[in-house]
Amino acid sequence: MKKMKAQLLLEDGAVFEGEHFGAPISVSGEVVFNTGMVGYPESMTDPSYSGQILSLTFPLIGNYGIPVNGQAGASMSEGDDRNRFESEKIQIRALVVSSLSGGYSHWTAKDSLDSWMLWNNVPGISGIDTRALTKRLRTKGCMLGKLVVGDKDVDWNDPNRRNLVAEVSAGSPRWYHASGERKVVVVDFGCKNNITRSLMRRGINVFRVPWDYDWTKEEVDGVLLSNGPGDPKMCVEPIETIRKGLQRDIPIMGICLGNQLLALAAGGDTFKLKYGHRGQNQPCIQVGSRRCYITSQNHGYAVNEQSLSAEWK
Repeated sequence: MKKMKAQLLLEDGAVFEGEHFGAPISVSGEVVFNTGMVGYPESMTDPSYSGQILSLTFPLIGNYGIPVNGQAGASMSEGDDRNRFESEKIQIRALVVSSLSGGYSHWTAKDSLDSWMLWNNVPGISGIDTRALTKRLRTKGCMLGKLVVGDKDVDWNDPNRRNLVAEVSAGSPRWYHASGERKVVVVDFGCKNNITRSLMRRGINVFRVPWDYDWTKEEVDGVLLSNGPGDPKMCVEPIETIRKGLQRDIPIMGICLGNQLLALAAGGDTFKLKYGHRGQNQPCIQVGSRRCYITSQNHGYAVNEQSLSAEWK
C-alpha cells in the first residue's frame, strides 16, 4: 500500500519530510529524543512522555513488534502482557523514526508497531534523518513541533503550559496487595507500572493515590512520589501536601518529577533542561562513594542543587 507523505515541522522553521505510519492524523507537541536501543513499547506508554512527540535515535524500530493485539488497544487488564507496558495506553503524541520495520519477529509479538499505533490513534513519521534532528535538538534545545500528515495542519501547542499530571494521574485510590506487611503510599503523578511492580516484588503493599490526594494522615510505612510529565511547578497542591507530609516521621522518596516536587516543597527550585535526559543504561555514581548504578532516565526538568538548604543534598 502506498504510504502517505508527512512532515515534521519545528518551531525554528526546520522541516523534515518522510512517510506517515500509524493513525492518519496531524498533531503538535514538544519534540524530544530518546537514545535507547530497545524498549519502544515501554517508552511510548510511559506517562512522562504525555504531550510529547518522541524521536528515537536508534535507526531501526518495530522489528520485534508489540506483545498485544492492536485492535484490543493498549490496555493490559489481564495476563502477563501487562508487564510489557508502563500504563494503560500510548502516552506520546507521535513517534518519529529513521526506519520502520515492515515485518516483526519475537516470541511475544502479536501485532506490528504500525497497526498498534493505528488502532490507538497515534501517528508516526519514518524515513527522516533522526541523527540530524537529534543534533538540532541537542544544539538548540527541545522545541515545539507539528507532525503534519497530508494537508491536515494543526495549531502549535505547548504541553508544558498545561497541568499534564492531572491528565495522566489515576482517577481514584487503589490498593495493590503483596505478600508482606509493609504499606506504602504511591502518589501517582503519572506513575509507571514498573514502580508498583517493583514495590510488590519486595512484598510491599501499595496504596496508589491520585496526584491531588491528601495522603498525609494515612497510616503507612512510607511514601513514594512517582514520575510524571511536564513542569513540576504546575503541581501547586501536591507541593503543599508534601510540605505537610515532611512534618511526619516517615521516609519519603521521590522519583523523577516526584524528586523535583520534593525539592520544591523543601524550598528549593527547579529548572528546564536544554534537551533532557531520556534513555537507558545511564551510569550514575552515588555521591560520596565509588558505587555506580545503571539507570533508565526520562526527565526534562531538574533540581537546582544550589537552591537547597544546607540539610538537603
